[in-house]
Amino acid sequence: MFWYIYRVMKPFFSFVKIFLYPFALVYGAVVWLRNRLYDTGFFSSVQFSVPVITVGNLSVGGTGKTPHVEYLIRLLQYRYRVATMSRGYKRRTQGFLLATEDTNALRIGDEPMQYFMKFPDLAVCVAEERMTGIPSLIQKRPETEVVLLDDAYQHRSVKAGRNILITDYSKPFYKDYILPIGTLREGRIAYQRADIIIVSKCPADLSKTAADEIVQHINPLQHQQVFFTTIEYGTAYDMFTREAVSMQGKNALIVCCIAKPEPFVEYIKNRATDIHTLTYADHHYFLNRDIQEIKEAYNNWGVKNKLVITTEKDATRLHLHADKLKEWGVQIVVLPIQVAFLFNGNTAFDSTINSYIENEISGENDELIYEEIL
Repeated sequence: MFWYIYRVMKPFFSFVKIFLYPFALVYGAVVWLRNRLYDTGFFSSVQFSVPVITVGNLSVGGTGKTPHVEYLIRLLQYRYRVATMSRGYKRRTQGFLLATEDTNALRIGDEPMQYFMKFPDLAVCVAEERMTGIPSLIQKRPETEVVLLDDAYQHRSVKAGRNILITDYSKPFYKDYILPIGTLREGRIAYQRADIIIVSKCPADLSKTAADEIVQHINPLQHQQVFFTTIEYGTAYDMFTREAVSMQGKNALIVCCIAKPEPFVEYIKNRATDIHTLTYADHHYFLNRDIQEIKEAYNNWGVKNKLVITTEKDATRLHLHADKLKEWGVQIVVLPIQVAFLFNGNTAFDSTINSYIENEISGENDELIYEEIL
């Protein structure tokens, strides 16, 4: 719905951009000054002896950070004691919070809750200020060996050991503009802080020639590596029993609250008999009236072999209404996603990450230290 409105109103938005230009200049100047103060050492950054990897982007949402964080978790979880730290977008709590058995999406946010539900041995925590959040994490989980900072590329008070920047294939940062004209949180030049740049959501059949052209546009620095990933969908499963579910021969009521739902919807459309879609704003917390709307849409759809299907992130918020949904008695299916590296890039990526962590753990510092960049 939102993307349809955007396409219809696009000529109007283009006209409005002219008037937004001064605001973009002001915003860009403020962000540039902030970064400059960090670069010159006027603002200090804190470095921890525990390996810290940041995963983030320059744009506002929709680049696929979550499945890339999950890739890192899968890569590292059997060798190291891994923790994730997020801000906890739209959570109803404040400050540092470590996920426990009684945690839900309202307390820590939907994406951290997704990590917690999928990886039982993972330490999942949230904190607005990562600089104070990491010591709190270490205090509660002193066995932690690696910290993954989710969506913290702009959080420069922490000096991460490796910065991973993700940019969307359909709208790479070098074609975008700073807010409010475009979707960039800071200027394009900020890509230079990254150690690894991942072009996400690429077509699975992306040619090497097209990839090389993208690399030329990015113009990576000597120390930077560029990788390409695509989205792969896993086996759909029942939200409550976690048993595998086939979409073949089914009519799917799609419920999703993600920034760019088109690929998700298209994938289901190509596999289900028919679809009906209900979309909400990104990270939307379902209210009772939303659950009622979903129920009415399902009951009023005059077809057989129906099911409700949603994303993993949305499922964490639907779980807040688990009792009502179970009472309703309708099958609710979750469709997971994960990333796959193109051109066998996973070998070099895995090696880069593992080498960094091995060097940090085996190396110079034996206790938690803070290094202020003066």
